[in-house]
Amino acid sequence: MNNGLNAQSDPTVQPVPASVVEAVDAADVTLSNPKWAVIALGSNLGNRMDTLQGAVDALGDTPGIRVKAVSPVYETEPWGVEPGSQPSYLNAVALVKTTLPPSSLLERGHAIEEAFDRVREERWGPRTIDVDIVAYADVVSDDPVLALPHPRAHERAFVLAPWHDVDPEARIPGRGPVADLLDGIGRGGVTPRPDLELRLPE
Repeated sequence: MNNGLNAQSDPTVQPVPASVVEAVDAADVTLSNPKWAVIALGSNLGNRMDTLQGAVDALGDTPGIRVKAVSPVYETEPWGVEPGSQPSYLNAVALVKTTLPPSSLLERGHAIEEAFDRVREERWGPRTIDVDIVAYADVVSDDPVLALPHPRAHERAFVLAPWHDVDPEARIPGRGPVADLLDGIGRGGVTPRPDLELRLPE
């Protein structure tokens, strides 16, 4: 940003403070260097497919987020509850490029859940939509608000299977290749639904 020339030609123009220049330069770097993030989606209440598509579209409508890929859809048994006690889930994974920091991405995920009337009454309870950040670039963090990568993603086939579909070379930081992790736990309770297809936001 060359303010010297403007200042010479127009004495009313004041130089831009160095702190502002630094802030703009930092923003430019952020905008030109988006990070990959992996977002897991799940629904087992209401019109599950419409809700999943709505969540994908809502992510795509978010400034600073571009949905680059959506996985095939899987039908899965609920995690951590008695078999048959809840409806089955539809699960998918979205790969996004984002200039948002992890905390803002988490806030957006929660806002999408609220928009679809997600109710948080019990752990592993049924939900209209679940929006989980599985991984953000190579960030490893044990922050209690948002642990990265997701602390249980490596043991959940309903996350690993769709993730592997859209990114066969994917790795979970600190855990290894998604393909190896999926081979290790198998695909029990996870059924492909080729009759269902999510579309990328327009």
